[in-house]
Amino acid sequence: MGKTIVPVKSVVYALSPFQQKIMPGLWKDLPTKIHHKVSENWIGALLLVVPVVGTYSYAMHFVEQEKLHHRY
Repeated sequence: MGKTIVPVKSVVYALSPFQQKIMPGLWKDLPTKIHHKVSENWIGALLLVVPVVGTYSYAMHFVEQEKLHHRY
């Protein structure tokens, strides 16, 4: 069996100068952007966080009650 040479092309990815110019603008005014997102979606965030916190606090309370029950 003979070896065949397979040409391989290399590809280099880079940001264009226009994209490099825009990138710092993504981080400008970040606190305002975060505040805007939170103020728009606060009900969704609450519906996500409240059940998790409630379940965790219930579980910790239950564990503490079990410890106290088996104490004596």
